Order: sequence, then structure tokens, then C-alpha cells
Amino acid sequence: MASKKLDIEFKNAVKRVNAHTDPFPADTLLRLYAYYKKATNDYGRPSSRTPIINAFKTNALFQTEDITEDEAKRIYINLVHDYFLDKK
Repeated sequence: MASKKLDIEFKNAVKRVNAHTDPFPADTLLRLYAYYKKATNDYGRPSSRTPIINAFKTNALFQTEDITEDEAKRIYINLVHDYFLDKK
């Protein structure tokens, strides 16, 4: 997939997630978080007020350390597609 097309699809997937009003399952939310952070090259510390949530987020980020930003975008797009496909 061409980089520009990938970026557009990624941004559309992010918009879809942000527009969704129902809560996501915790495991899905953690995966989306980790792949989003990797895809956007954002390695800031998790900022939850709850230490256990920060620990889960940090662990999810560690699981993405061996993939590229483009791979993270593809996985994020697929996660979003699969999540909403299952909801139909």
C-alpha cells in the first residue's frame, strides 16, 4: 500500500474510533492504543491517574516495539475494520 494511501486510511480509522460512542472492550482499546502510539511515533508515558492502567498501556506498547510505523498503521486499520465488521 502506498504511503499516502496508508496515511489516509489510518486517519479515517482513527476518526471512526474517535466518533464511536459505545465503550470498546478493554483488550481492544489497549491494542488500539498501542498501535496508534507506534504508528504516530508517540512514545510519551501513559498518563492515566491509575497506575495499573499505566502498567497495561506500557505492556501493550512493549508488544509493538519490533514493528515499523507503517506496520502499526496497517494493524490499527485492520483492528478497526474487524471490530466494526463484527458489530454488523
